[in-house]
Amino acid sequence: MANDTLGSQSSNSAIVEFPLNKSAVPQRIGFVGLGRMGSAMAANLAAAKFEVVGFVRQADEMDRLVRLGISPTLNMADLFGCDIVISMLPDDAAVRSVVFGPHGLASGMKPGAIHLSMSTISTDAAAGAAKEHASRKQGYVAAPVFGNPDAAKEHQLFIIAAGAESDVARCRPLLEKIGQRIFTVGDDPSHANLIKLFGNMMTATTLEMLGETIATLRRRGLDPQLFVDILTNTMFAGRAHKIYGNRIVHQEYAPGFTMPLAFKDVRLALAEAKRAGVPMPSVEVVRDRMTAGIARGHADLDWSGLGLIADEEASAARVRAPAIF
Repeated sequence: MANDTLGSQSSNSAIVEFPLNKSAVPQRIGFVGLGRMGSAMAANLAAAKFEVVGFVRQADEMDRLVRLGISPTLNMADLFGCDIVISMLPDDAAVRSVVFGPHGLASGMKPGAIHLSMSTISTDAAAGAAKEHASRKQGYVAAPVFGNPDAAKEHQLFIIAAGAESDVARCRPLLEKIGQRIFTVGDDPSHANLIKLFGNMMTATTLEMLGETIATLRRRGLDPQLFVDILTNTMFAGRAHKIYGNRIVHQEYAPGFTMPLAFKDVRLALAEAKRAGVPMPSVEVVRDRMTAGIARGHADLDWSGLGLIADEEASAARVRAPAIF
């Protein structure tokens, strides 16, 4: 696995090898947020011989976790004795509910334990969680990921990590079992979340452009697959264009990363840009398309469903076009 350290004050990056202190490898790991992504990640840790204790709210979820090699619990307090507790939660509200309060992680974890937050959340939420844990002499590492549940199952996630250097080093043995590459971006956890939000924002904008272009090509009588093949073998050879371009061409929108979650990230990215005084009109178009798609009943689709929304808009535009005599 590659380990990249990206300095916040330099445009250069260097690959740094971190020697592993075997005696410091944590053995008992807590996990909160065992949806499709979280379950795949926790299962990989269990397969790597870590003892993983997974918190769930419903008893009917427990058998599924046992089959994955995870020890399930309905009691959050069973995670408090863990050296590291990983959270993989959908939004700010979920993270705050897990961290704060009389039965939250911050109040229960032991001093020196680390909360490894792999959720995609706002920079404010990350900073607030980090401050609360620090006040209780606990560590906090932000490590959001690029990738979908299928990538998680295959250890193919890209991980953006930030936090105190010693805390990131303690988390590294876990991260190496979850992803294929770790980018370390400094000691401010919120910076990892900022990078993740803007990465998702750029992907969403790419999906919108692919959708608009493919809808146009269909109506001009051209094969959009030919276009995607040409572009992905020339100027646009990235993963987003290759994977999602083909999905949009074949109109395959089974959920990997659902529209509401993508909408949440686009909205948070726009808020970060507004805070910096940077207009993002192209991203506002994507936000509005997602709003329309969710309102039309597309909330259960993958975010590549932006291609479907673009096609719907194109059809509606043809209906609205004035007749020419």
